[in-house]
Amino acid sequence: MVDHRDPFTAALIASLPRLRRYATALVGNAGAADDLVQDCIERALRRSATLRDPKRMGGWLRSILHNLRIDEIRRGRDLSNGVEITDLENTLSGPPEDRAASIDFLKGFDTLSIEHRQILLLVGLEGLNYREIGEELNIPIGTVMSRLARARERLRGALEREMTPASVTQLDSVRRAKR
Repeated sequence: MVDHRDPFTAALIASLPRLRRYATALVGNAGAADDLVQDCIERALRRSATLRDPKRMGGWLRSILHNLRIDEIRRGRDLSNGVEITDLENTLSGPPEDRAASIDFLKGFDTLSIEHRQILLLVGLEGLNYREIGEELNIPIGTVMSRLARARERLRGALEREMTPASVTQLDSVRRAKR
């Protein structure tokens, strides 16, 4: 079957799964993420002429999505209400200790600012390097590095506050294994 779509449309469609995954991780709620992705796609279609290089579609879409998210927060329309932990408890797999650690992580991640979530997601979820992140966010590499360090430090602190007895046991066993 021949694909008759233009390169922009093909690149946009190919970017949707990663964009949805990024939005879900950013807002912590699948419904709110879907709404955000829809708004992002609408804006991208209206402004398609501003994308000069279709190879940069992912970064361009994440920038649009991030700006829309910031606008929602500023207008007080934050519909995400954080991570729905009770919904996640039944979908997490693995032994109870792993589920407890995952829930602790989600709770800790939910306490971070949007800038810290964004930088952690771009590094950890999207696998971008510091230069790529700097270009995407239009910030110097040094700022990327310091923002990432602060995000990791705040997440570590949040995790230490959120830890359940099961996740403390798991963390202790991981630390012993590293020695």
